Amino acid sequence: MLDALAWLFSNIGQAFINAGYAITHPGLWLSWIGGLETTEDKQALMRFVYYGGSVEFFFVIFTGFLIVTAVGLWRNSFMWGCVRVLEGFANTVGRFFAWAGLLMVLQQIVIVFMQRIFTVAEISLIWNVDFLTKDVSWWAEELKLYNAMIVCLCATYTFVQGGHVRVDLVYSTISHRAKRVIDMFGSLVFMMPAAVLTWMYGWYFMWRHLVTPKVSASDKVELLMKKARILKWNVETIGFSPNGFNGYFLFKLLLVAFAAMVFLQAIAFFYRSFLEWKEGPDSVGKYLDRDSLGEGEEAYEGTH
Repeated sequence: MLDALAWLFSNIGQAFINAGYAITHPGLWLSWIGGLETTEDKQALMRFVYYGGSVEFFFVIFTGFLIVTAVGLWRNSFMWGCVRVLEGFANTVGRFFAWAGLLMVLQQIVIVFMQRIFTVAEISLIWNVDFLTKDVSWWAEELKLYNAMIVCLCATYTFVQGGHVRVDLVYSTISHRAKRVIDMFGSLVFMMPAAVLTWMYGWYFMWRHLVTPKVSASDKVELLMKKARILKWNVETIGFSPNGFNGYFLFKLLLVAFAAMVFLQAIAFFYRSFLEWKEGPDSVGKYLDRDSLGEGEEAYEGTH
């Protein structure tokens, strides 16, 4: 037990050093953005890959969360500000990418007309522009990407809007303060760990389809520095059919984005639950920006 506590506090203390060093030496992990021209650029990319899913990065984020929480406990107005920013971010991203649903429907209609009525083999967004001209099967498989955008980037938006299905056999019958305790517990014990695990697996899963040689979570930074000498981009462009959609690496990017947004929403939900627990029932829904179908449409808005 003492060893575990010593490990925890040592990593929290080290987080300040790691964060400061990363901020003051951006070239060590960001120089690859300009291209992989030199060995130093390749090593920088490998550091970025390694530390993006590392214990060090986790404790930098965790320590930041502790600091923000401490300030929020001192000044509740600051914590409410964090809630508004994080929920606003989820709403903004979700409302934008929700339009992918309409785009998916319109594209499917075009595919049906072009394939079944006009019997064409290709669809072009701009006439005679090769990279915008794809086989019909490519556009049909690409519909999966719109669906993935909605699932990954609108999940937290749906959470803020109260649109996820929930079973309230116990929750609906307990007091206001007990509900907020359950919400705080759920955000810390379920949402955050699930988001962290998804990030850790998704992070390396993504990079395994972007670069070669392959990287994995078990690789030490020293091994990655050796691999950097032969590092090059190897973006996945293999489809399930000869002329099908070939941008499946985008799904890996969406998985990482989903994990990050869920983690941020877990923080917002914890803060909101704590503040509503402290301030009482009158604070329920405070600053909450939920969509409405308008007057007379309450029956279609669900139970939230």
